[in-house]
Amino acid sequence: MASFARGAASLTRIGLSSSKTPLQLIHRRGLADHHGPPKVACWKDPMSPSKWKEEHFVIVSLTGWGLLIYGGFKLATGGKGKKEEVLAKASTEA
Repeated sequence: MASFARGAASLTRIGLSSSKTPLQLIHRRGLADHHGPPKVACWKDPMSPSKWKEEHFVIVSLTGWGLLIYGGFKLATGGKGKKEEVLAKASTEA
């Protein structure tokens, strides 16, 4: 509630001094300075994940884990699917 009151007070100050820009409205991005090498897309430099953008690294690593888990599941269950079960039922009935 207090932040709402401060916001309303700053809006009234803007209306009073329209010729000057209030210091509160100047947006400063002090922490946005980039340190280190620029990040690239994963398909531009696929052999060095340390240079990838963070969102690309997340997508690639989650996809890899998903494929690993799915492959392990198929390996553990023998790769049986519903088609093989239907064929097995049809051959026992005939």
